[in-house]
This record gives sequence, structure tokens and C-alpha cells, in this order.
Amino acid sequence: MPDVMRRLDASAADFPAVLEALLAWDEEERPEIAAAVRDIVAAVRRDGDAALLDCTNRFDRRALATAAALEVTDFASAVTQVPTGLRAALEAAADRVRRYHEHQKATSWDYREDDGTCLGQQVVPLDRVGIYVPGGKAAYPSSVLMNAIPARVAGVGEIVMAVPAPDDHLEPVVLAAAAIAGVDRVFTIGGAQAVAALAYGTATVPAVDKIVGPGNAYVAAAKAMVFGRVGIDMIAGPSEILIVCDGQTDPDWIAMDLFSQAEHDEMAQSILLSPDRDFLAAVAASVERLLPRMPRAAIIRAALAGRGALIEVRDLDQAVELVNRIAPEHLELSVAEPRALLPRIRHAGAIFLGRHTPEAIGDYCAGPNHVLPTAGTSRFSSPLGVYDFQKRSSLIECSPAGAAELGRLARVLAEAEGLQAHARSAGYRVGDE
Repeated sequence: MPDVMRRLDASAADFPAVLEALLAWDEEERPEIAAAVRDIVAAVRRDGDAALLDCTNRFDRRALATAAALEVTDFASAVTQVPTGLRAALEAAADRVRRYHEHQKATSWDYREDDGTCLGQQVVPLDRVGIYVPGGKAAYPSSVLMNAIPARVAGVGEIVMAVPAPDDHLEPVVLAAAAIAGVDRVFTIGGAQAVAALAYGTATVPAVDKIVGPGNAYVAAAKAMVFGRVGIDMIAGPSEILIVCDGQTDPDWIAMDLFSQAEHDEMAQSILLSPDRDFLAAVAASVERLLPRMPRAAIIRAALAGRGALIEVRDLDQAVELVNRIAPEHLELSVAEPRALLPRIRHAGAIFLGRHTPEAIGDYCAGPNHVLPTAGTSRFSSPLGVYDFQKRSSLIECSPAGAAELGRLARVLAEAEGLQAHARSAGYRVGDE
């Protein structure tokens, strides 16, 4: 029987093309999803609560009579409904996430020039944000913490959470996480209809300024459609992990780290880079031995077989080159001296240093955000953070002397562009008009 994961050699002549094919995923919008989402968004925008209620009852198999029933008015009581140990873990994780994100908070600043002109930047939080929390197949309290806490640290005025409750079921742990994270309002809505309601508002659901949080293909398509009306965090692809190992970590550890992302869904990607051929074989053996014991074995197997790989590299230098080519969501540097490699890592969403730092810790409780750029987008984007919930305004205050000097400069440039009103507006402050 062949190994679950393919084995690749980075020195092979065809490796660049093979890697390109391995990293590719269906980024193109599926026409049937786009059409369905467009209809849903248009209906909610046009008919408000009526359309929202209709979509929720149809897609989530519910029988609600009024849109008011979509709101959970007493989610704070859920904190007492979860087991004591789970509540303590949520509170400890929330505290760590909060303390980490406090370091990201930007503040306003200004400086005054010699002529008295003052320039600066005013930083203010968004008024209202919507966080989307998936709820169709599993409960994700960690997503509640990671999306809501940075918004609360930023000082957002109101945090509105949307989470689906198919068949009228919603895990208390999700509501408990909302209370612990400081969410203000919770609505049991999901899919494209939730995104549309948050973007345009209805009589029941308030319109927000930005929507963050992961979701399925319908949610992603809806976020793309409403972008411009509201801000969004990102359009996320399948989860990814890339591990660089020198061959000295327990192969069972590495196999389970690969599983940790593969169990998300069949399109998740798990890749291991190592210069040690024997170690790659040992990890392959661990995968074969451990996989049948996993509750989500079928999903893991499909992900590893479809988009996973064990790649032999020439050395750690070549591994670093591939890291920057792949630009992974999660990067584990499971090597003796991870900080020696760190200065050369340019593209990664989150970097886990050393043998004792599994990615799973970052998913739940280390402190940094687990909402990360995927599909190579860490080349130009960053993890979700406090900065996503703050905006900046430029400050310009001219003294009379500064207005004269800057007015002369502006007038020359405006005349070069043929904009006479600009030139005369600046010239009035110079005193030449």
C-alpha cells in the first residue's frame, strides 16, 4: 500500500512545477455559488428581516416566526452552563489573547515644525464591527475569542456576533466565549444572509463598519461582494501548516502536527521540509501508524493525500528559500536553533519556534491571533489584530508662516497639473491672490 503522503525531492528537475501544482487550489469563484450568494445578498438588502428570516429558516432548518427570535438576549448566562474546567480554560486563553493584543494598540501622535505647523495622526476605533463565527459542523469558541478580543482592545463601540444555529442548536461554549470576550449582541444567523445583514442592516440586525471571521465558500463570496460597503479582514482559503525539521524531533510529534491542520477539512495543506531522508521516512511511518486512531481520520487522509507532502531539501538554507516561496499560514521551525533562521523568514502568517511549540497552541491560547493569511497571501498581509479595528486620520494644522511656505509649493504643483482652483486656494494663504 502506498504512503498516505507523497514524497518529493526539492533537487529534482521538475520540482518547481510539481510544487506549483501542489500549492494551487481552486481560487476561482464557482458560478453556482456566486449566483446563489448574489441573490441572497440582494434579497436581504431589499427585504431586510423578511428575507433574513426566510433564508435562516430554509438553510438552517428552523421555524422562527419573527426576526426578533434571531437574537440571543441572555448569552451571558451561558458562562455558568459550561463545565468549570472549560470555563477556566476559556478565561485563561482570553486573558492571554487580551494581554498580547494590548501591545498592538496604536496611539495618536503629532509633531510641530519650527514655523509652528503641526502634523500628526489621529487613531480612533471603529464604531461597530461584526464577527462571523462558523457553526455548521462544529463549535469554535476559539474563533470568538480571536475575533472579538482585538476589537474590544481597540475600543470598538459595539461588537455584533453572527453564528448559525442549524436545527436550533448552538453550543453553550460559543455563547460563553462571546460573554467572556466582550461581545455586545449575538444573532443566530449564518451564511451569506448573515454577511448581508451585517453589511446593509435590517430592522433587527444593525449595520456594521467591518466584518471579520472565517466561513464557508458562501460566506467568503458574500464578504467579497459587500466589500466596499463595509471593510473585511480577508478572504481565507484552506488551513495550512509548513514544518521545517532538522530530523531531531520525535517523528510522532511532527506527524501529529501535520494532522492538526489536515483535520480541518479535505482541502487543508500539511507539508514537511527536512534534509534528513531517513527522518522523512520515519515521519511517513508515524503517519501510517497514528492515522487510524484519529476520530477525523477520513478527513486527515484526504487532506494529506490530496495536498500534503514530505519534501527532502538539500539543507536548511534551501528550506528557508521554500518557506518564502510557499508563504505559509502557519510555519513551525522545529530545529535546534530556530532563531538563527528567523531573520531570513520573510513570508509567514505565524512562526512557531522550536521543538516544543506546536501550532495547536497558537490556535487556542498562546496569545497571538489565529486568524491568519492563507494561500500565499502572507507575502503582503498580516494576522488579524487590533490594527484591523482602528483607523487613522491625518492631522494638518498650518501656522501663518507655514501656510505661506506650503502655499507657494502647493500653488506651483497645482499649476503644473492645471488645477487653478487648487492653485488659487493655496495662493490666498500666501497673500498673493
